Amino acid sequence: MEIITSVYDLLDNNNGVIRTADALKNGISRTTLGTLVKTGKLDRIAHGQYIRPDNIPDDLFILQQRSKKIIFSHETALFLHDLAERTPLYHSITISSNDKLSSKLSEGCKVYYVNNDLYGNGQCILKTKMGNDVYCYNVERTICDIVRSRNRIDSQTFAEALKAYAARNDHNWNSLRKFAEMFHITKLLRQYIEVLL
Repeated sequence: MEIITSVYDLLDNNNGVIRTADALKNGISRTTLGTLVKTGKLDRIAHGQYIRPDNIPDDLFILQQRSKKIIFSHETALFLHDLAERTPLYHSITISSNDKLSSKLSEGCKVYYVNNDLYGNGQCILKTKMGNDVYCYNVERTICDIVRSRNRIDSQTFAEALKAYAARNDHNWNSLRKFAEMFHITKLLRQYIEVLL
């Protein structure tokens, strides 16, 4: 009983997710984790990640825990910024073109690679709908990303996001212009924004 208390304490201290590495650091063996899964006291949700059986997994947080290299972008960032009404079917993530994701990790995701010089620009931390912190791009970088990748974005999602951004009270046209210049899409972005204003 003491071991399950230790595991649940770890879960509580790690936003409801325990990784094998965290368990091992705290004296909980892989065998113990396996036994807890077999007896229904833990659910294995991904390689090396466990939650309580009565918890609803936070997919974004779990994905972020699997790799610190990923930054949520495009449709997923739109959703996190409340610029999209529905949860994306596939999570959009961006990584540096110098890095590579395992096929298991990129499975079920739309992966965008970007030059290392541009990779960290606009990165921020946002809370998921379940209250966990994840890396994401800020709203202006996200708008520029969807304009750059407009051929890979659903046209309705694209149009709604631009309208929602223009209607926001906290939009930052200066920051948007700087990101557009950085990605060499100033003229293209202006064409879309002029239609909305």
